[in-house]
Amino acid sequence: MTGWGRRTLLVLGACLLTLLAACTNAPVEQPAPPQPAPPPATVRATEVVVGVDDLGAGFNPHLLADRSPVTQALATLVLPSVFRPDASGALQLDRTVATSAEVTSTSPFTVSYELNVQASWSSNSPIAAEDFVYLWQQMRSQPGTIDAEGYRHVTDVRSRAGGKAVDVVFDEPYPQWQHLFSGLLPAQILKDAPGSWSSALQGGLPASGGPFRVVTVDRARGEVILARNDLYWATPTTLDQIVLRRMGPQTLAEGLRGGDVDVAMPTSGPKVMKALAPLGNAITTASAPRGTVTDLALRSDYGPLSDVRVRQAVGALLDREKIRAAVAPDALPVDAFGLAPSQQGYAATAPAGAPAHPDPATAERLLTEAGYTRGADGAWTLGNTPLSIVVAAGAERGTDVDVAEAVADQLRAAGIEVQVVAPPAADLFTQRTVVATPPSTTTPPPTTPSSGAATPTPSAAPTTGPSPAATPGTTPSTTPSAAPSSGTAAPNATVRADILVEPRAVGGPIGPQLASDYGCPDPTPSLPAPPTLPNGFCSAALQPVLESLATAAVPDPNQLATAERVLWAQLPALPLFQQVSLLVSTPAGAAATGFGAGPLETGPLTGAQRWSAPVS
Repeated sequence: MTGWGRRTLLVLGACLLTLLAACTNAPVEQPAPPQPAPPPATVRATEVVVGVDDLGAGFNPHLLADRSPVTQALATLVLPSVFRPDASGALQLDRTVATSAEVTSTSPFTVSYELNVQASWSSNSPIAAEDFVYLWQQMRSQPGTIDAEGYRHVTDVRSRAGGKAVDVVFDEPYPQWQHLFSGLLPAQILKDAPGSWSSALQGGLPASGGPFRVVTVDRARGEVILARNDLYWATPTTLDQIVLRRMGPQTLAEGLRGGDVDVAMPTSGPKVMKALAPLGNAITTASAPRGTVTDLALRSDYGPLSDVRVRQAVGALLDREKIRAAVAPDALPVDAFGLAPSQQGYAATAPAGAPAHPDPATAERLLTEAGYTRGADGAWTLGNTPLSIVVAAGAERGTDVDVAEAVADQLRAAGIEVQVVAPPAADLFTQRTVVATPPSTTTPPPTTPSSGAATPTPSAAPTTGPSPAATPGTTPSTTPSAAPSSGTAAPNATVRADILVEPRAVGGPIGPQLASDYGCPDPTPSLPAPPTLPNGFCSAALQPVLESLATAAVPDPNQLATAERVLWAQLPALPLFQQVSLLVSTPAGAAATGFGAGPLETGPLTGAQRWSAPVS
C-alpha cells in the first residue's frame, strides 16, 4: 500500500472515532413516564323523586287492604297487564305482554291469548299461562279482593304452546273480559309460598314483568325505590330509577324548595296547601281524583247491624258531611253505590232524608221498632244489654282510622256504646274476627298473619223479617240482636267488627263493580265455599239484578236504578267520599315528566317509563 493510501485510511479512521465519541457523549432522550389514568367520573343515577303520603299496608293491587296510590303506581310500572287504559281511559292491548287477545268461541264463550314469546319475569321465568291460572284461582277463592266478579265467571284456564298461549273459558258470554288479567303476579314464585297472596307482597313485589322493578322497600325511612328492569324485553326506561318517598307537608315543601323532590301526589287538604303556599309560583299544582271511594261497610250477617232497621238507624244518626269535613275536607262527597263523583254519568242516588242527611227522629223510631229503648241517661239498650257497636279500620290506613274515630264520636253522642279497633288491614278484610287492637298514634308496620291467607267461609243466608223501607227486592232483617258489650277488651281479645271503614275501587265497568262489591256468588263444585264480602252482605232478591248487570255489554239504566234503590234501602254500606290527590311539580319536574292525573285505574305514574330526569 502506498503512503497516500495509509494516510487516507488513518484520516477515515480518525473521523469515524470522532463520530462515535460524539454519539456516545450525546444525551439519550428517555420516553416520558406513563401518566396515571384520570379517576372515573362519578355517574349520578338519573332519577325522579316522587313525594307521597305513605307507602301503604302492602303491594298486592288486588286486595282491599293494600289499596293505595303507591300500590297502584307499582302495579302500573312493574306488573304485566294484557290490556291497559290509554290517556282517554280506553283499554288497549299491551303487545309487550300479548300479541293478540280475542274471542275464539261463543259456545262455550272462550277468549284466547297469544303471549309475547319474549315476555318474561325478572326472575327469568316466562310470563305464561300459569300466571293466568294463579290470578284466576286467587281472585275467586280469596276474601277481601277487588273486582272479583269477572273471575267468578271463568270455568277453566287452559295452556297451549308451552304456556305461551292461553284459552280462558267462561260460563256465559262476558263482554267485559278485557278488564281481566290485569296486574298479573309471578305464579312460579308465589304459588307455593305460605300466605303468598297477602303476606308475601307486604314487603314489595318479588319479580318484575314491566319496565321497572322494585329494588328497595324501606318502611323505616319511608322509601320505595324502583330501578330500570334490565331484563325488560321492550323499550327500556329513560330513567335509572324512581324514588317514592314518604313526606309530611312541611318536609315536602322543604324538599320541593331545595330540589330534593321533583313531583308529588299527597292527599289534598288544608295542611299540605298551607305548607306549600309560601312556594308560590315555584311550583305548579293540580287536583286529581283517586280511583278509590271510602265507605262504611255495615255488617249484615252478625250482631246488632244484622237488623236492617238498626243499619238504617245508624245511617240516620251519622252526619256524613261532618265526617268528610273533619277527615278529608278536599274529598268529593259520594251519594251513590256505583259510579264515583269524578266519573262521567255520576248522579246522586241517595233518597231524600236519611241516610242522605242525618235525621235523629227517624233513627229513634227505627231503633224503637227494632226493640231498643233509651234510658234516662240517653243510652240505648235491648233489655238489659247496651246497644254496642265495634268500629274498625286498618291500622296502616291513617285516614280510615280518623274516619273510625269520627264515626265513634257521633254514635256515642247518640247514646250508643262504641269500641274502636285498628287491627292489621290484611286481617280486617279477610277474617271474621280480629284482635281488638286500639288505634295507635303511630302507624305500625304491616304484620303477617301467622296462618297465612284466611280460609273462605260460606255465604251467609239472607235474613228475614220486616224492612223499614219497603222497596221491591229488599232483604228484610232478623229478630233484633245485640252484640256483647264492647268496652275495653282484654289483651289479645278478639271481636267482630260491626262497621268497617273500607276502600272501594272505582274506574272499571259499573256492572261487574256492583256485583263484586255487593253480590254473593253461588257455590260451585270446584268452589263449594266462595268467600263472602267483608261485611257479610248477601241479598237473594238483589242478586239476579247484579248478575244481569255484570254480564251486560251496556248496563240497563233501569236495572242500575233498581240496584241503587235497593242498596240504599238495605244499606250494606254507607258511601262517604272520594279522596283527591294534589299533584305538585317543580318547573323542571313538570318539564321532564309531564306529570298528570292519568286514568283512574292506573294513576299519576302512568307512562313514567318515558319520563326523563329533571334538568336543574
